[in-house]
Amino acid sequence: MANVQILFVCMGNICRSPTAEGVMRKLIENADMQNRIVVDSAGTHGYHVGEPPDPRALAAAQRRGYDLSMLRARELSVEDFERFDLLLAMDFNNLDRLQTMCPAACESKLGMLMEYSRKFKTPVVPDPYYRGSTDFDRVLDYVEDACKGLMRTLVQSHIALERLEARAPGPGM
Repeated sequence: MANVQILFVCMGNICRSPTAEGVMRKLIENADMQNRIVVDSAGTHGYHVGEPPDPRALAAAQRRGYDLSMLRARELSVEDFERFDLLLAMDFNNLDRLQTMCPAACESKLGMLMEYSRKFKTPVVPDPYYRGSTDFDRVLDYVEDACKGLMRTLVQSHIALERLEARAPGPGM
């Protein structure tokens, strides 16, 4: 499987998208696929560039065994559309922003993280920034489920690709 590069996107890159990055990093590590799947996160706005995740996001993640302390907020760039294979928004406002910035050739790379959820029927990961600490736990519930679904999809694609490659005739055949 070639490297798959995934970018998680929210507004400020201090709550939802770094949470998704941290959860997905742990799933990738647990599956020993660090050399196959690369993840990052960014914000559609530069409000918090260079800052660590929100302390409430850090605390909620830490309670569940995720370390977000090394992450720093960054703003989405035009180059991200070329670099990443998937750009997954946390809500419709951020998806709209992605669609506005996205070169036409890269539109198929855009999506919503919650498309991969199995347990929750909501299309968005709600922004917990102006809410309480329990909302950060709910964000983790949504993100964990959606990231597990994304990981299943990636692993299934990897297995299908390996099977195709095994059946393909070699050079000169």
